Amino acid sequence: MPTPLHTYDYAIVRLVPRVERGEFINAGVIVSCKTAGYLRAKVAFDESRFAALAPKADPHDLRAALLSIPAICEGGEAAGPLRHLSSRERFDWLVAPRSSSLQVSPVHTGRCTDLSLALDKLFDRMVAVSA
Repeated sequence: MPTPLHTYDYAIVRLVPRVERGEFINAGVIVSCKTAGYLRAKVAFDESRFAALAPKADPHDLRAALLSIPAICEGGEAAGPLRHLSSRERFDWLVAPRSSSLQVSPVHTGRCTDLSLALDKLFDRMVAVSA
């Protein structure tokens, strides 16, 4: 029997230290597949890249907001009040447009046989910095 092909939605999470400048750092990926009940995120806070864009900014709150995204995806107690939403509703909340220092790209669509592998590949291609 062939492996099922999943259609998924994804968005890139961006840190925007100074919104007025419009500069951003790709800092994570959120992947959702409604039919598979899949919602996961992979994030990374790159201190040196953040400091390069905003050397005088305190990264504490922005780092905390970024690191909360995987917990919101999981939907447990750590997701706070959002835990009561369905996984698709949590995805829609996460990708809603904002004018804050934590933003997401437009939502894109992909197809794969392994959603976790797709998340890893997107993260490696869109977020990870090659040495």
